[in-house]
Amino acid sequence: MTIKNLFVYLNILLISLSGYSQSIYFPNRNAKWEVRTPQEFNIDREQLDLAVQFALENEYSGSRDLRIAILKGFAREPFHEILGPTKKRGGPAGMILKNGYLIGSWGDIHRVDMTFSVTKSFLSTVAGLAADRRLINSTNDLLADYIWDGTFQGPHNSQIRWKHLLQQNSDWSGELWGIKDWADRPPREGSLDDWKFRELRSPGTVMEYNDVRVNVLAYSLTHVWRNPLPKVLKEHLMDPIGASSTWRWFGYDHAWTEVDGIQMKSVTGGGHSGAGIFISAEDMARFGLLFMNDGRWNAREIISKKWIAEALTSSEPNVNYGFMWWLNTPGDDRWEGVPDNLFSAQGFGGNYIVVDRQKQLVVITRWMEPGKMADFLRLLYRAMD
Repeated sequence: MTIKNLFVYLNILLISLSGYSQSIYFPNRNAKWEVRTPQEFNIDREQLDLAVQFALENEYSGSRDLRIAILKGFAREPFHEILGPTKKRGGPAGMILKNGYLIGSWGDIHRVDMTFSVTKSFLSTVAGLAADRRLINSTNDLLADYIWDGTFQGPHNSQIRWKHLLQQNSDWSGELWGIKDWADRPPREGSLDDWKFRELRSPGTVMEYNDVRVNVLAYSLTHVWRNPLPKVLKEHLMDPIGASSTWRWFGYDHAWTEVDGIQMKSVTGGGHSGAGIFISAEDMARFGLLFMNDGRWNAREIISKKWIAEALTSSEPNVNYGFMWWLNTPGDDRWEGVPDNLFSAQGFGGNYIVVDRQKQLVVITRWMEPGKMADFLRLLYRAMD
């Protein structure tokens, strides 16, 4: 081989290896996640290790018995009680993916645990799957045009659109599964009568984090799909991305509805009265990787890029909230010192799925003190400078 030919060969090899290192890896079902060293992506190993150690040293301070943690965490809510399944949690765990490859992990990433309001991002995605199939024509449609059983009747509730429930600014008024909307996360000021007889806000004008209204969305989607939502999620998303068979999605013990003569469990979008999605860090990472790649798993579109763009658009009442995804755009509810383009699913107790599409990064944390998340992310991004 001549020197000229050797030079050409080495250049081709370099280009090939460069392209290989930047390709996105999608793990097969039941495959051991492929590991790459941080150095292969020009990431500082020592700094990355500092971030991992920080996560291990800042475990969520609540009880590992989640029944205790839940009752204590929401003790100020009138009539609050456990209504669905719970599970004692594990210790801190997490994963850091770059281009889909595992470059850092800690704790037991196979353990199935409650995930609380991370469930909301899965729930909004079920709405997206319905929109992609035209079961929902537009998120600007009125719910009353789909659900005619009285859930959206009356001067106020009849104005609620799908986007209002997805953005948590509907101010839906009523009772579902025995819980009144005003009893869920009431204002810190005032008393029972003030909360019960409050003035309703026009849908789309004020965001209020409220699980009763989230569960109204789950109830409505159950009737639109005419199927239990865990079945929908499994068939249309979790199976196609190779998720394990271990995750479960629960509702309250008494939350049954009849569709086509069949009793179906209406699931919850969170776990602060129990229930919600119970899942491993690895399956959470698959979900995050799907969104990092704009809804495609390998070459297959699972959820449309159009829906993801809509889901990650800031709502008017809160620029840091889309369709049940938190957005890190400049605003009151953002992590300072990390990129604006981040978006995340967030749950009680320090459960997070964080996605950075520009850096092709997915981060899963479990049971890390929520107030320490920004510090953790700043440490992580220092490793990439």
